[in-house]
Amino acid sequence: MRALPNAMRTFIDEEAAVTSIEYALIAMLIALVIIVSVKAVGETLSTFFNKVASSF
Repeated sequence: MRALPNAMRTFIDEEAAVTSIEYALIAMLIALVIIVSVKAVGETLSTFFNKVASSF
């Protein structure tokens, strides 16, 4: 039962592990920005094409 907390502590204390956690957080943030941007652009394009379609 104590092996897991000790393993977690060792993982967090290692500099390589901390760096990998930082990279994972940065990747998550970049992915979030991409998802939000694509959603916003998609909604804008949808509105634009609906206006074009309704003008005919």
